[in-house]
Amino acid sequence: MTNQPCPPEALQDLRRSIDNIDAALVAMLAERFRCTKAVGALKALYKLPPADPARETQQIARLRQLAEDAHLDPDFAEKFLNFIIHEVIRHHEAIALESASPASSTP
Repeated sequence: MTNQPCPPEALQDLRRSIDNIDAALVAMLAERFRCTKAVGALKALYKLPPADPARETQQIARLRQLAEDAHLDPDFAEKFLNFIIHEVIRHHEAIALESASPASSTP
């Protein structure tokens, strides 16, 4: 008899690892959005557009390469980044609208 854990125990171990990874992903996404909201505030201050298609294209190519290097489906990675980019642009648009409103310019 081998000393390997029975499947239910192994399953629970894997699920605990997945839960830990999910928690780390959420923390990393929160930090990323903290940074992108600061970018949105700067864009609003300098009247820059919320979207930057050249930067987005560059980031997608970069992420696809990172995905390939990590043996992750690059199409999946691109879809994931596109979802994030869409959300970031939505935040930047909201920040721009807020900074342009008369109420935001009064002390």
